[in-house]
Amino acid sequence: MIVLAIDTSNQPLSLAVMKDGAVMGEKLINIKRNHSLQAMSAVEELLASLDVAPASLGRIVVAKGPGSYTGVRIGVTLAKTLAWSLKIPIVGVSSLLGLAWPGKYFDGVVVPLMNARRGNVYTGLYEYRDGWQTLAEDRNLAMSDWLAHLATREENVLFAGADVDVFWEEIQSVLGERAYRVSEDEAYPRAAVMAKHAEGLPDEDAHGFVPNYIRLAEAEANWLKEQERKNG
Repeated sequence: MIVLAIDTSNQPLSLAVMKDGAVMGEKLINIKRNHSLQAMSAVEELLASLDVAPASLGRIVVAKGPGSYTGVRIGVTLAKTLAWSLKIPIVGVSSLLGLAWPGKYFDGVVVPLMNARRGNVYTGLYEYRDGWQTLAEDRNLAMSDWLAHLATREENVLFAGADVDVFWEEIQSVLGERAYRVSEDEAYPRAAVMAKHAEGLPDEDAHGFVPNYIRLAEAEANWLKEQERKNG
C-alpha cells in the first residue's frame, strides 16, 4: 500500500510517501511561509517526482496536533479533502510523538516541545520500551510548571524539537546534567516517521476526523471571553 503523510503542525512542512512501510520519498520545507500557499503544490510535486498518481494512494496520515492552530488546520483540511476525494481512510498521529523519534534508543524519557508563546509549551512525555509508551498525554502548560514536574522524576530527559532552543537555559537551570537535547539535524519533524507510528493505528473516516488543538486559537478564545462578558 502507498501512504501519503503530511505534517504542517509547526513551521517546517514535512511530507513523505511510503510504500509497504518503506520510504519512497520525503520533502521538508523549513521557511516561514504560510503552509496554505505551498502544502498542496508540495504534495503534487512530491507525487509527480515519484511517478505516483493520487489514485494510487491507499491511506493518508496526518499530524493531528497539537501545534500551530493554523498549521494543524491546514494539514488536517488537506488530508481530509484528499481522503474524501480519493475515498481512502485517514489516520491521525500526535504531532509531538512525531518529534520524539530521535529518542528511540535514549536511556530515559523523551519530552517533545513546541513553543506555545508567553512561556507556554505544547508537550508530552514518552518512553520507548518495545514500542512507544505515552507516560503523560499531550498538553499545553507553562514551561516552568512542566519543568517543576520533570524535576520530581529521576530519569534523564531528552528534549526534542526545534523549539528546545527557546527554553534550553531554563531547562538546564532546573534539570542540570539530567537534561539532554537532540541534534539540530534531528530537531525537525519527519512525516515518514509519523507514517511508521500510524502503522498500528486504526483507519478513520475523513468526515468524522477531528484534530487535537488542545487549546482554542487565541482569537476564538478572546471572542468567547467577550461573549461571556456581554452575557454577564
